[in-house]
Amino acid sequence: MHAPLKALERSTAADGRNAPIGALRAFVTLLVIAHHTAMTYHPYAPAPKAFEAPPILWTAFPVVDPQKVGAFGILALVNDMFFMSLMFFISGLFVAQGLKAKGRGGFLKGRALRLGIPFVIGAALLAPLAYYPAWLQAGGAPSVSAFAEAWTRLPFWPAGPAWFLWVLLAFGAVVTALHALVPGSIDALGRLAKGAEARPGRFFLALVAVSLAAYLPLSMTTPFGHWTMIGPFTVQTARIGHYLVYFLAGVAVGAAGVGQGLTDPDGKLAKRWWVWQLAPIAPIVGGVATLIVAFSPNPPPRPFLDLFGGLMFALGCAALSFAALATFLRFARRTGPIGASLQANAYGMYLLHYVFTSWLAWMLLPQQWGGLAKAAAVFVGATALSWLLTMALRRMPLLGRIL
Repeated sequence: MHAPLKALERSTAADGRNAPIGALRAFVTLLVIAHHTAMTYHPYAPAPKAFEAPPILWTAFPVVDPQKVGAFGILALVNDMFFMSLMFFISGLFVAQGLKAKGRGGFLKGRALRLGIPFVIGAALLAPLAYYPAWLQAGGAPSVSAFAEAWTRLPFWPAGPAWFLWVLLAFGAVVTALHALVPGSIDALGRLAKGAEARPGRFFLALVAVSLAAYLPLSMTTPFGHWTMIGPFTVQTARIGHYLVYFLAGVAVGAAGVGQGLTDPDGKLAKRWWVWQLAPIAPIVGGVATLIVAFSPNPPPRPFLDLFGGLMFALGCAALSFAALATFLRFARRTGPIGASLQANAYGMYLLHYVFTSWLAWMLLPQQWGGLAKAAAVFVGATALSWLLTMALRRMPLLGRIL
């Protein structure tokens, strides 16, 4: 999400080999907006209740509309399987380049500016603003002071989508420390990924195996869907190791050369893009079946569900990520003016969109348009408003450097 845009634009202008990565990054941003839109009209979204009543589910469902869209259950499931992992992978692609260009100190300083400051702003300002409609729908008084008092009584500080930023900052610090302690480690990761262009299937299987090894021990020992919450620092407990694996995979592929190896637009992954469109079907079906069986009257033992569900998650995540990457490598060879603007503003759109999806969904509650029409209006409105606001904010010197 935060790849150094100038470096990306320079190399894209030079040979067009990075254009697919920029387009993929923008596409994932749109998936995030679509996901947060769909949660309002999710067929299993919980009914609103008192703001502070546990379990606090409005962090995932800020506004719940009684007009549902059944297909959004599948959309949310498929998105949840892979889009955050793919974001970590994309974010890792330019780490090796950044470390070489800026050195360890300059790299960390840049990360603190581009991730740390937005995280503080996102958690302290944007998240409360985005969740204020949840307070209103829960029956709270339309009073900022009453909302602030209830907010400070919560057992944690909901950060909204900004949680991604502090985790990414922490991962960057880990890689920087590894680079300092073992100077050749980044180059070694690059060598591991060097042959991925010739054998993308082998890289795929390795990614599945390592991510599964990182995911299963935590998923089998923590409650389903559990989040670790310490103040504004929240993260999906079972997936923290899995996300680190995808980030390191991005670092490895980036160290081998962005636009080369696995990300070569003329490589085997791109040429066989259609094969990878078929790969996610089985794990998606398996993931849906796992949820159906888990909530059936007589579910099998949890260890079986954890093992099978974990395998489907790891396979589905890698297959969907490879399918998306292969498609953009094959077809996103050039970037037009609209695409270039979307790519340049994607980071700001990620930071800002949640405010607009929440407020637009709340404003449309009285309308009887049907869930699908409302969702379309919220998605288009949130995309356009966050895009335009980011364009305006990027004209300011300091915010321009960050965004």
